Amino acid sequence: MMKLYNFFRSGTSHRLRIALNLKGLDYEYVAVDLRTEAHLSAAFKALNPQGLVPALVADEQVLIQSPAIIEWLEERYPEPALLPADADGRARVRALTALVGCDIHPINNRRILEYLRHTLGCDEAVVTAWCQTWIAAGFAALEALLAADPSRAGFCFGQAPSLADVYLIPQVESARRFGVDLSPYPNILAIDRRCAELDAFRRAAPLAQPDAPAKA
Repeated sequence: MMKLYNFFRSGTSHRLRIALNLKGLDYEYVAVDLRTEAHLSAAFKALNPQGLVPALVADEQVLIQSPAIIEWLEERYPEPALLPADADGRARVRALTALVGCDIHPINNRRILEYLRHTLGCDEAVVTAWCQTWIAAGFAALEALLAADPSRAGFCFGQAPSLADVYLIPQVESARRFGVDLSPYPNILAIDRRCAELDAFRRAAPLAQPDAPAKA
């Protein structure tokens, strides 16, 4: 069985859990508590020298970086597919995915926020404003792209969850945690509601994880 090293609140861990669930793959959940700096321990860095979650142990190898892991899953377990069959569709889904994975998430990642707090001396109001600014900017663009696609049917692309939904839903979770006003993004909210109806997304949710506190 695969072994997933992750943290309940980590957005990259969340997206990988969704992908694994959509693929119908079982895995052993190994909690790495970022709050206690467990990811910086010698034991975890022996597994992943970068000291980041998630890490997936599969087929006697250690896979790191959620985009690379999800690509590996897509190639190793192609059904159900997270990318469309045609090149144009794949380009569309990859663009929506990159909007979240490259332009929103990295600058709101925990280690960036910790640098703002502890090195630059920013208070929580400034950190929250930072997160809200960049999430809102990305969501505004994503909302426009979703609104311009008349062929969508409940998800980011087409009639079934794709890689774009895998990336979007954890970012919506993060947006709520940082108090982003989501009312300007009705298409994003509709996708979030649709995904919440699916077991793969519900089981991947942060508060459904064994290391989540009763009130996170």
